[in-house]
Amino acid sequence: MRRTRTRLSRGLGALIATATAAVGLAAAPAGAAPAAGQAAAGQAVQPGQTCTAADLGKRHPIVKSTEVAPAITHFKGWFVTEGTTGTQTISTSTQETISVSVGLNGTVQGSFAVDLLGTVGASLGLNVQVNYTSTSSTSKSITWDFRKPGYYGLYEGTKKVTGTYGSLNCNRVDLGGGTFGLKWVEGPDSGSYTTYTTLEEGAVRCEDKVPAGSIMRKAQDLLGCGSAAATAKRAAGPVPSAKAVETRYEADNAAQDMKVAQAARPIARAALDCRPGAVYRIHVPGKPLNWSAPLLANDGIRLRTSNLSSAHLDNWRLCNVTENNGVLEATLWNWGNGGCATIPSNIANREQAYLTTATCAEDDLQRFYIYRDVPGSSKVGLQNKYTGSMVGHDRYADGELIRQYSSGRQDGTGTYTLIAV
Repeated sequence: MRRTRTRLSRGLGALIATATAAVGLAAAPAGAAPAAGQAAAGQAVQPGQTCTAADLGKRHPIVKSTEVAPAITHFKGWFVTEGTTGTQTISTSTQETISVSVGLNGTVQGSFAVDLLGTVGASLGLNVQVNYTSTSSTSKSITWDFRKPGYYGLYEGTKKVTGTYGSLNCNRVDLGGGTFGLKWVEGPDSGSYTTYTTLEEGAVRCEDKVPAGSIMRKAQDLLGCGSAAATAKRAAGPVPSAKAVETRYEADNAAQDMKVAQAARPIARAALDCRPGAVYRIHVPGKPLNWSAPLLANDGIRLRTSNLSSAHLDNWRLCNVTENNGVLEATLWNWGNGGCATIPSNIANREQAYLTTATCAEDDLQRFYIYRDVPGSSKVGLQNKYTGSMVGHDRYADGELIRQYSSGRQDGTGTYTLIAV
């Protein structure tokens, strides 16, 4: 993309930079985070609000921390001498590629991610990218009208927005005195996100007065203002610039990649520790269809009617059960085929990926959080531990696949019942 700037003076450039930076800095200081117990502005659901059994299969994002920092995506140092002013087109080099991502998958899949990034933008007062995209990873040309001689930094930059998030889920809460209720509570799922604001391009000199923390100040840092290169007298044209070392987030990305590889690779383990005598059917509430495991390896878990020919494919046991803050975590072992419920690793990052069964292993894809209704009710919601997505189905029909949905099914079809066999 090429853009021609004409009749741009130093004063006008500094004025634009000041206005742009002032908006970004006022909106979100680096490292800003919502206060403890306080949800971010624009968040649809607040912790502690009452929910219903129809919400057990849903979740909502909660912003736990945010950080906004200027980032230069493309840059070039350029000397302009007397007699070489005027319009020039300069090819800049890539400094940093910023990709929008939520969680470990490195993409933006489903409504949960979009809602999260929308909440981030609303809480900061910034227009951020809410769908998967990235800044250019190739060199690009910037056309600029140089009005005065000097040492310039040609740049394209943005505000990089990073932080962490959690998941609000509906679960039973002990109200005291032997009574329970359903409330939105922070669930165990969490992760990090990256996005960025509108891209801007321009030119800046060392003598230009720009606000600290602005994109233009970041460009001045790359220009090496105060260095010998910046003050030397030399011929017009390109010069080596002081390139910032950006390693902070590379370590985080490497750690995430390692976690992805480890979680996607099943590890052999000992026999499952299943609750003795506890066998369940996972039913659509008040209706005959329930989860039925596949006979074929390339098929998925489907809604079926239990009958004599079901061969225990409808029967499930909760194994390796743990409980943390009232949320159960368990492996779902199928009595009929001996496999454990899971999401295929090759499609785990997809919205509406189907559930199937596989050889039981120590694998987060085979672990599910279980959110429960108040005592006396068998209604539950299920969430995959690895993907963070809730479990549900598109429509009530025999043979319908059980799938994952990042925010759950908003019509309540993610609520099931555990019926003891």
